[in-house]
Amino acid sequence: MADNNLFKLKIITPDRMFYEGEVSMVEFNTTEGEIGVLKKHVPTTVIISPGILTITEADGTKEAALHAGFAEILQEEVVILAEIVEWPEEIDLDRAEKAKERAEEHLRNKTSDTDIVRAEIALQKALARINVIK
Repeated sequence: MADNNLFKLKIITPDRMFYEGEVSMVEFNTTEGEIGVLKKHVPTTVIISPGILTITEADGTKEAALHAGFAEILQEEVVILAEIVEWPEEIDLDRAEKAKERAEEHLRNKTSDTDIVRAEIALQKALARINVIK
């Protein structure tokens, strides 16, 4: 019997169709805060912020690091157009930890030439990668 609470989720990057399937919930960060989407959500479009993407399927959950993009939320479907999204096994933990250290160093030792927004986004991306593995 079909689950009436499921809706279609598509996650597309410039390189691939990252995910396509039926889900009961999807959670991710937006520029306005964290959002959880269920079937029949109010239609909207949101800008994605770096963080952990949680996909709830009928048989469990999956997590990935989601870095940037847009999401179109409709009542029966969510389409995420992502700049970068990675499954935990695709992430190099050592590289992510070094990126975190570099971003923290830029923020600690900022000068008039430091791009603070860029350093903060780099830190958010590194933390998303690290946290999705741990």
